[in-house]
Amino acid sequence: MDFEFSEDQRAIRDAIERVCSRFGADYWLKKDRDGGFPHEFHAAIAADGWLGIAMPEQYGGSGLGITEAALMMETIAASGAGFSGASAVHMNIFGLHPVVVYASDEQKKRWLPPLIAGQDKACFGVTEPGVGLNTTRLTTRAVRDGDDYLISGQKVWISTAQVANKILLLARTTPLEDTKNPADGLTLFYADIDRSTFEAREIDKMGRKAVDSNQVFIDGMRVPVTDRIGEEGKGFRYILDGLNPERILIAAEAAGLGRAALERAVRYANERIVFDRPIGQNQAIQHPLAQRWIELEAACLLTYRAASLYDAGKPCGAEANAAKYFAGEAGFKACETAVLTHGGMGYAKEFHVERYFREAMIARIAPVSPQLILCHIAERVLGLPKSY
Repeated sequence: MDFEFSEDQRAIRDAIERVCSRFGADYWLKKDRDGGFPHEFHAAIAADGWLGIAMPEQYGGSGLGITEAALMMETIAASGAGFSGASAVHMNIFGLHPVVVYASDEQKKRWLPPLIAGQDKACFGVTEPGVGLNTTRLTTRAVRDGDDYLISGQKVWISTAQVANKILLLARTTPLEDTKNPADGLTLFYADIDRSTFEAREIDKMGRKAVDSNQVFIDGMRVPVTDRIGEEGKGFRYILDGLNPERILIAAEAAGLGRAALERAVRYANERIVFDRPIGQNQAIQHPLAQRWIELEAACLLTYRAASLYDAGKPCGAEANAAKYFAGEAGFKACETAVLTHGGMGYAKEFHVERYFREAMIARIAPVSPQLILCHIAERVLGLPKSY
């Protein structure tokens, strides 16, 4: 059992660090204050081919695994970009996985190269108001009309919908009452966004202002049958293929954010002099920082174990969920400790850790709540009865 990254993996990390070094803390502070998608950062990642890190080589990708993708996302977050940087690019990795697996060769040739090149930007249209994580109950409808579908409904918490020109969209093609299994009758599309029938209203939120989140209203958007992925009614099963990678990547990003916060906290503890000695000399400062390091190391071990299982084609649902849960908590605690280590200055934007603290909430909430993860582990791993 080898816990070390390979030479190639370390080279990936170093290359990503070089890209991220061009976008320092002041860049992300400005994005956090003013908003606006980080187009320059997205373009820099695309220019070196990293948007296709886990996509097939024949379409312009690197053909690597979720392990390498997780390493990339951890490195982006740890650079100080946090979730502002990570969220700008991770849709390419987990979100389009159903396209990689289930789309036809013609569709992949048409869709993947412009996405990998950074010419297209995609958003992920699944979550709906009033439905939450009970995805089989979503109500957005897609009605067949000749060679097209007419799609109407609402989605919520759709990231990058202000700047995206494509959407991976899950809609119901068979009414729920006409299905034997609630998971049936949902169909997946990868469609052009028609702004005349697609309205995205940005949600003013606590953090990650650089990457917009939206409530989306779709009213009769026409989508060609050729933009349907796989069979009609099988979309829910296709979406499931992207869920474990999403959890693994969120875990990696949470751990990376925690590392960025810990690094700043340690630096401040060494430099801040009170009573003629650095505050880092006090065990009340040292011990919490040491605990956070231990927790982040454990989070990374969970994350890369889940990633290695996924890349090996083995079941990893429990591990991916556990990694997301533990890394989300570890990252949050590291950011909280960084603010507390800075004292009053931790509340000041110029020291950056308050931004990390706000962004750390994302990994605790999305894409699945910690409570549902605990239910999953209790039921699927421990064999306890379903509680809901």
